Amino acid sequence: MEYNPPTLFGARLATIRKARGWSQELLALKSGLARSYVGGIERGQRNLSLINICVLAHTLGVPPKELLDFLPAYAAPDDSAKEPPTDQKSE
Repeated sequence: MEYNPPTLFGARLATIRKARGWSQELLALKSGLARSYVGGIERGQRNLSLINICVLAHTLGVPPKELLDFLPAYAAPDDSAKEPPTDQKSE
């Protein structure tokens, strides 16, 4: 899977929304956002602002970081082989 944050975010939003049994229309109504905008977000066609991320999170009753927790769905091929950098100097 290609690393595409808007697509991954949209899929995460849809997962959380569906877990609550909500339609896109209901999420849009409760959040004050247009239904077509919510649909565009879930399809990865919108690059939304931090404000709208927070509005959606508040509406769904989750912290904003919950909507951004899509990284486990994507693992870069070389990430597991990399070790974190160290600040130690060799003598």
